[in-house]
Amino acid sequence: QVQLVESGGGLVQAGGSLRLSCAASVRAFNTRAMAWFRQAPGKEREFVTSISWNGGDPYYADSVKDRFTISRDNAKNTVYLQMNNLKPEDTAVYYCAAFMMANPSRDVARSVGSVASWGQGTQVTISS
Repeated sequence: QVQLVESGGGLVQAGGSLRLSCAASVRAFNTRAMAWFRQAPGKEREFVTSISWNGGDPYYADSVKDRFTISRDNAKNTVYLQMNNLKPEDTAVYYCAAFMMANPSRDVARSVGSVASWGQGTQVTISS
C-alpha cells in the first residue's frame, strides 16, 4: 500500500513562489523515481517534473523549466517542488506521483500511464 500526501499549495500572486511537499509512505521509497503532475479544470493531467531514485536526472516540462525545481530527501521520504516566478497558467491541482522504476527515461516519466501511485493533490492558484 502506497500513500502520498501533498502539502504547501495555496493562493499566491503572479511572480511569487511556493514550495510543495509530498510525504511518502511507500516501500522502498529510495529506489523509486518520483514526479509531479498537474491538472487544471477541464484539462488533461500533464507532466511537470520528475526525479530519479537518487536525485539525479531530473526532467522538466518546457513550460516550467528554469522556474521550478524538484528535489528529494530520501532520509525523510519526501519529495519537494520549489516553484518560482509563478504565472497564472500554473494554476492547477498538483499531484505527487511515484513510479515503480528507479530511473525512467523522460518519455516514460512524462506519461500518466507510467505512474504507480498518486497523491490526492493540492490546489495551487496564481492571481494576476
